[in-house]
Amino acid sequence: MKLGLLTAAFPTLSLDEVADWAGGNGFQALEVAVWPAASGPSRRYAGTSHIDVESLDQGEANRVVDSLQARGLEISALAYYPNPLDPDEAAAAAAREHLRRVIRAAELLGVEVVGTFVGRDKGKPVDANLEQFGKVWPDLVHFAADHGRKIAIENCPMIFSGDEWPGGNNLAYSPSIWRQMFEILPDANFGLNLDPSHLVWQFIDAPRVVREFGSRIFHVHAKDLEIDADGLYEHGALSLGVGWQIPRICGLGQVDWNAFLGALYRVGYDGVLSVEHEDRAFEGSVGAVRRGFEIARDNLRPLVH
Repeated sequence: MKLGLLTAAFPTLSLDEVADWAGGNGFQALEVAVWPAASGPSRRYAGTSHIDVESLDQGEANRVVDSLQARGLEISALAYYPNPLDPDEAAAAAAREHLRRVIRAAELLGVEVVGTFVGRDKGKPVDANLEQFGKVWPDLVHFAADHGRKIAIENCPMIFSGDEWPGGNNLAYSPSIWRQMFEILPDANFGLNLDPSHLVWQFIDAPRVVREFGSRIFHVHAKDLEIDADGLYEHGALSLGVGWQIPRICGLGQVDWNAFLGALYRVGYDGVLSVEHEDRAFEGSVGAVRRGFEIARDNLRPLVH
């Protein structure tokens, strides 16, 4: 297993600047953020473009790969997390088209995995969204297969604010839903980018998830989560995290990293553990963000072999 990081937390730095620091500070891989270059962030930790996939050609792709290899780094995945099932069809179509560009870029870069969201129409129930998933996603997954790439879906419910109620903006948040998705779309190149923090948030047994879905885990996010007891008391679990689930740097929350990584080793996962930084306690400057990544590195490094 290798230790990496998601570059989205460094929106003001170039990929070379991120790589200089990451390669010199104990990281072995980058999960590279590739939102559309012309658009700003529509939410926190989104909108970062460290590779412009719209203009990427083979020569530039080779330069990027060679530059990272010179720093002892590889690209573990390209990261683009939009809503391909957005009820606004123009927004959904734009997300799907950019996702196709990301898949093509992954092929040019020799990157096996594209990390993304399934998406969701937040105003419709799960069954209706699964029906739409069955209409939209086969084409995207087959497109990825045609280009020799894998799609890894992150498991965040994406329900943090009033404009994401009532259902959230990502369907793929629970084992029951994953089973139904894999029945609809059993293709071998469609799987999970598993983040244990979202399992803690939902009181889902993370090692059990790994044991059941091990063959479908293509990439792993390393993010921790604190459940604030006072916030949970005040708002209740039906608030779905608003006011009581707090993203933390690895080791500063309630993920049992020994148990989680132990389960990954048992199922034979030998990919990248990509640190995803969303901890507000380590924001405000590049130095603060780096400090957060350093804490995660120091806490995870003894467990990553």
